[in-house]
Amino acid sequence: MKRFLLSFVLLFFTFNTVFAQKDTEHWFAPFYNSTSAYISRLYMSTDSAAPFEVKIYSNNVQIGSVMISKGNPKIFPDPTVTPAQPLLAPYVNATTTTEAFTIINTKGLYLKGDKPFFASLRSTNLTQHGEIITSKGRAGIGNKFYAGATPVTNTTSSNFTAGIMATEDNTTVTITWNAALPVTFINGSPTGNTQTVTLNKAESFILAGTGNQNISNFIGTKIESNKPITVTNGNCNGNFGAGGSSGSDLIMDQAVPVERLGNTFAMVKSLSSASTENLEGAIVIATEDNTQIFVNGIGTALTTINAGQWYRIDETNYVAQGTSGHKNMFISTSKNVCVYQLVGTNSNATCGYNFIPPLSCYLPKKIDEIGNINEMPNITLAINLKLNIVTEAGATVTYTTSATGGVPTTPTAAQGPYPLAGSTTWVTYDISNISGNVAIQSNKAVTAGVNGGFNTAGYGGYFAGFSSIPFITKQTGECAPGIILEVDAGFDAYQWYLNGNIIPGATSNTYAPLVGGNYTVKVTAGGCQPVTTPIFKVFSCVKQTTKTVGTCGPIIIQPTFTSSTQTPVASTVTITTPPTHGTAVVNANGTITYTPNSSFAGNDVFVYKFCGNAPEFIDCEQVTLTITTTPLQVNEPTITACLYDIDPTASFNLTEANVTDFPLPTIKTYYPTLNDLNTNNNQITNPTKYPSAGGYVYVRIIAEGGCIGTTKIKLEPIPVKKSPVLVDKFICIDGRTSLDAGPGYDSYQWSTGATTSSIQGVPVGEYMVILEHNNCFLEQTVHVKKVQDPVITKIEITNNTATVIVNGGTAPYKYAVDGTTTWQDSNVFTNLSRGQHTFYVKDAYVCDPISVEVTVPNLINAITPNGDNVNDYIDYSELAYKENLTFVIYDRYGNKVFTGDKFNNYRWDGKSSGKKIVTGTYWYHINWNEPNTAKTPIKYTGWILVKNRE
Repeated sequence: MKRFLLSFVLLFFTFNTVFAQKDTEHWFAPFYNSTSAYISRLYMSTDSAAPFEVKIYSNNVQIGSVMISKGNPKIFPDPTVTPAQPLLAPYVNATTTTEAFTIINTKGLYLKGDKPFFASLRSTNLTQHGEIITSKGRAGIGNKFYAGATPVTNTTSSNFTAGIMATEDNTTVTITWNAALPVTFINGSPTGNTQTVTLNKAESFILAGTGNQNISNFIGTKIESNKPITVTNGNCNGNFGAGGSSGSDLIMDQAVPVERLGNTFAMVKSLSSASTENLEGAIVIATEDNTQIFVNGIGTALTTINAGQWYRIDETNYVAQGTSGHKNMFISTSKNVCVYQLVGTNSNATCGYNFIPPLSCYLPKKIDEIGNINEMPNITLAINLKLNIVTEAGATVTYTTSATGGVPTTPTAAQGPYPLAGSTTWVTYDISNISGNVAIQSNKAVTAGVNGGFNTAGYGGYFAGFSSIPFITKQTGECAPGIILEVDAGFDAYQWYLNGNIIPGATSNTYAPLVGGNYTVKVTAGGCQPVTTPIFKVFSCVKQTTKTVGTCGPIIIQPTFTSSTQTPVASTVTITTPPTHGTAVVNANGTITYTPNSSFAGNDVFVYKFCGNAPEFIDCEQVTLTITTTPLQVNEPTITACLYDIDPTASFNLTEANVTDFPLPTIKTYYPTLNDLNTNNNQITNPTKYPSAGGYVYVRIIAEGGCIGTTKIKLEPIPVKKSPVLVDKFICIDGRTSLDAGPGYDSYQWSTGATTSSIQGVPVGEYMVILEHNNCFLEQTVHVKKVQDPVITKIEITNNTATVIVNGGTAPYKYAVDGTTTWQDSNVFTNLSRGQHTFYVKDAYVCDPISVEVTVPNLINAITPNGDNVNDYIDYSELAYKENLTFVIYDRYGNKVFTGDKFNNYRWDGKSSGKKIVTGTYWYHINWNEPNTAKTPIKYTGWILVKNRE
């Protein structure tokens, strides 16, 4: 029987995303054949309008390739192609007992395309038997399976078989069957109920037993692995009809890992017309204990089974819908299970089965396209094939076939939709006599398949739907970074998580982890509740790094991670590649001691590896270390420092001295004398500022590797003096002058921006110049100062003669009165008129003259106080406004006879203490301060004759 029920699980979007069995990679594990040879061919198709190549491999060696595109499916081998392509049966059928229960590397197929495509392996035995194995793509590989087969009623040429093929090297597979139920294997006699093997990529291990060796006990055998595997299981051949033997058929399909399973299923009855043979129904295999099985919404379970146990649902559970002969069945379970639909045609010799995908709102909305849907290898007989469609209630469904020109066709009322007993969510269709290249469209979740056959074979198969439960798979790579994870494309939304925490920005169907950890992804489709995938564990790659160190002798290497936060574990440190020119020894504390060979100088390389202390996701790093061994050689350098004329010593930075050309950091200590170095005394504590007038200091150098060298540094001070010609200058306040630092310097930098030795036209102010000599820089400040103005400190007036007294400024002085046209050297002015006069003075700088305005009073030389109102008194009240005005009269003996003040209004009538004084000559002086800034003091002296009548 040839199973060819194709189910497409393709979530459809306008960008034509890829789901389920349409994939870029496909695997077919071999199976054990107990009958005659089969003719097998690969059928490949795609919805890609652009042609692309599909390469076909066995045992990692390419055996062929085809170019496919939409409307242009291909088969391999193609009998019309010359030269003839290799036959496939030897790559998928094991026919000798020595190929069972042993590791083989000559069988199994792997297909790789640049774009997603469907792939099925279709086999016939002349016109007697037929079957289709539909690849589930990456949805069909995983780490835990429960083997399927059918219980046979014809044991003559029947068997059970499960072929296991590894997709990666070093894959450990453990097979466990029920210890209470004995199983006999071809070419195998295990002592217990488990068998463990280790397979490399493309290697296979085939389990098989004859029809009379407890097939029923083998169904539900658990197959687990540490890396993804693919499993092909069933009977080659078998017969599960109720009426006993009338022949057999090939019953085979690709298994699906437990991660892809579900608990609700819909089946449409196939074409069996032998109802008494019970050729239809289902095999249900539990993956968990206490699993209840229900049909058609009936509340009472048919049975309850445990993990690894199985139950056959009879054909009688199909429910007739409508009047056209359409029958369907709804299966639900309390826990996830494997379901194989049993199919047949007109006799118990036309048996077959196919894996049924679980129902889910994560099913696709489009299936495009299945190529040559009604074709079987070398079969020219009439094939009766029926397309079955399961979709959500209320959906709009169309299909296209190349046989009708690819025009979308809406199913007739007789073809559906039909209700599904026990579910209000799903409905079914069946479309007879389907042919050509087929695509199905729906505006809701949909799955589809075919079943049928010819007069001596029955078959069916699902081509899609096995990714409806989102699951993370590895796209490329083995570890992080470099590995790329993916879930099926086409869902509405994605969010990736690392260790339960959101990865910001990781919202597509692929993700490239940078670190190891537990990865999950939450996906959303339509109105379905978001679901989160099972954990996918990613381990970090061994980080490859290169490092370089230098030494002059033995060196200790401390393994440290370049980027990981884990702590290296000492016991994990190993030398993977030893050095050539020395030895590398791992110490108990995890450090590595490298010792170069005696007298070796140059590069040596060794490789070491170490790992961290994480409990699960351990980081490891492998370091390729280049060690450069260089002898420690010393220099005797000379360094200089600036010795300024204001300091007795220069300040030397000893660390700038190149005492060695050793390429790596060294430890240096400095000493003022050779004896101090030898005795390790008086170490210079601040070598960056060492004061010295010249001489030597001594240095001890310790290099990586423990080498020690000594040397000395010559200290040469560079004398730097201030410019002797750059001195302060004095100018008038509005004057200009030049400043000259003189020759003998390498550069000049004035605060004015000038870079010449002198600057011109500078006013009063402070100026700075940086003088460079032999790379020493000296800052010198100079002032241009305002000259001190002369000050008229006093003016003495005697009669009509004034003497101007000057202090300050710079002699000689020039004098002028009542104008600055005529100047004189003398400070005495004669023949002055009475009244106001302005006196001017300038000094040797000839700046703007200073001036003082004074009053030359009217001098009276005689009074006759006789009461005739003529010359009766001397009156200086008109000077009362002058500041600090004093008026004093003395007799010839110097006795004060009168003092003028504001009380007597500075007027004297020739009396002293109210009495007339003796006629005679008296002397007087008048003092005041002029109302200018300087408060110039004025002194006026004279004599007066007083005539008193006796």
